[in-house]
Amino acid sequence: MDIYKINDIGELIKDNSYVGRGIVIGKSADGKKAAAAYFIMGRSLNSRNRIFTEKNGEIFTEPFDASKVEDPSLIIYAAVRQYENNLIVTNGDQTDTIYDGLKNGMFFGKALESRCFEPDAPNYTPRISGMLTFENGDFSYRMSILKSIDAEGSDCARYGFSYPSKAGLGHFIHTYVCDGNPIPTFQGEPERVMIPNCIDEFTNTLWDALNEDNKISLFVRYIDLETGEYDERIVNKNK
Repeated sequence: MDIYKINDIGELIKDNSYVGRGIVIGKSADGKKAAAAYFIMGRSLNSRNRIFTEKNGEIFTEPFDASKVEDPSLIIYAAVRQYENNLIVTNGDQTDTIYDGLKNGMFFGKALESRCFEPDAPNYTPRISGMLTFENGDFSYRMSILKSIDAEGSDCARYGFSYPSKAGLGHFIHTYVCDGNPIPTFQGEPERVMIPNCIDEFTNTLWDALNEDNKISLFVRYIDLETGEYDERIVNKNK
């Protein structure tokens, strides 16, 4: 087993019907851009009734058809926000928790100590989060997963990961291993994946590999490390 293998993300997920929600962070192969991606999948009608929208550089989940929303508490949130030189990406309203924590002088992990997994028994969906910190023409990044410590949801286990950026390398964390009932939560370290130079290549590879029935929306942003300018793509199944 090659523990340093860098995987094609399309190959990792193409035959997996349900990896849930996923975050990818890394650096393009040429070393010139930071990359961040976030996707959502869903099995219920409530979960599938969503789109990504962009407002002033921030990314939000919104209902596609507002008349069909059953419970907005876990499906409507800011997924991507910027605070100073930090780009925050998460699968829930802990985006705001991290943002507010940074404003109050807290570190990424410290801010998340106030949160735990989602209260959606029996799945207890993990909260996954990532943050890119830009400095001196480069960046580093952190990832986190908060998940139930047992099948009863009696307490929360908190895992954090910190990475320097390396050309061509990204890390991929997702909420679930695969489909199931209850759905098994992600295990181990974030997976090592390739980050190509082309945003469209990466976007298409990821979107095409996600299960056709369950995929909902995808966001990808590439940030130029020299200029700070960015290019992004949003793909919504509901159009």
